[in-house]
Amino acid sequence: MTGARDGRKEPGEPGEPDRLYERLKEFEGRAAATAGVGKDPVNEPMIRHWCEAMGDTDPAYTGPEAIAPPTMLQAWTMGGLSGHTDRSQAYEELFALLDGAGYTSVVATDCEQEYLRPLRPGDRITFDAVIESVSQRKTTKLGTGYFVTTRMDVRAAGEPAGTHRFRILKYAPAGAKRAAPRGGRSLRPRPVINRDNAGFWQGVAEHRLLIQRCGACATLRFPWLPGCNACGCQEWDTVEASGEGTVFSHVVMHHPPFPAFGAHEEGGPYAVALIELAEGVRMISNVIGVPYDKVRTGMPVRLEFLRADPELELPVFRGDEG
Repeated sequence: MTGARDGRKEPGEPGEPDRLYERLKEFEGRAAATAGVGKDPVNEPMIRHWCEAMGDTDPAYTGPEAIAPPTMLQAWTMGGLSGHTDRSQAYEELFALLDGAGYTSVVATDCEQEYLRPLRPGDRITFDAVIESVSQRKTTKLGTGYFVTTRMDVRAAGEPAGTHRFRILKYAPAGAKRAAPRGGRSLRPRPVINRDNAGFWQGVAEHRLLIQRCGACATLRFPWLPGCNACGCQEWDTVEASGEGTVFSHVVMHHPPFPAFGAHEEGGPYAVALIELAEGVRMISNVIGVPYDKVRTGMPVRLEFLRADPELELPVFRGDEG
């Protein structure tokens, strides 16, 4: 028996010829954007904000001979809140085709960058983009859909500066919801654990909050990275955080409601804070133990480990209103 009432297979069912994929493949190699222009030249304020947000203190990004962090390559091409105005007709048609077939959700999955020359304040950014590939239909935990990869070739003052490949999944959300653990609570999203941060999560499992320390210059860093953001050294060890900290900044999440983040399944509002640890690094976490509207910048907090569900334990911080 098939999923469709008239005997035809539903999109995504095993064994169904993928006619949509045949149409999607025709878009490969077509332009996604042509003669795009960055909304702002490379500039010192954006470099400073980026470095502050990332905790990157490399001296190459300051002073009269400053360059922009290479990983900012995409930042100079982004459309901002007003969006992009340089998308090609082919790009719009591709996504309209996916939307019309029911693949209406989107999630970014990964990106790859290649750097050809440093970017400096004052550089004017231009770019072209191409629809590089569309995958065959894939089934993931999120749902069934297609991976679409675009390649952007970035120029500065007319010279090649780098390449940015960006991959998304356009998918139809899975119909079946993940079962809640015993007791009925919904589940928090799972953290992405990879070879770069596995040691951090192993420490959490042991109720230890571990901070990386550079083997060359002894700079502490968080989140975990494969190399030092101060000197570039790839050798490191760890120090255990004392657990003391203060709220550096915070936001209150009102929407969308997510029961897994509420103390009593109410789904919010709840406070998400940037915590400055006593060791000087910062991390994002939840503040518990005080009402969301009582969280304040400078509030002392203390590390705890929250058993969110039978499979997940997280570092959180208990606030002190006093």
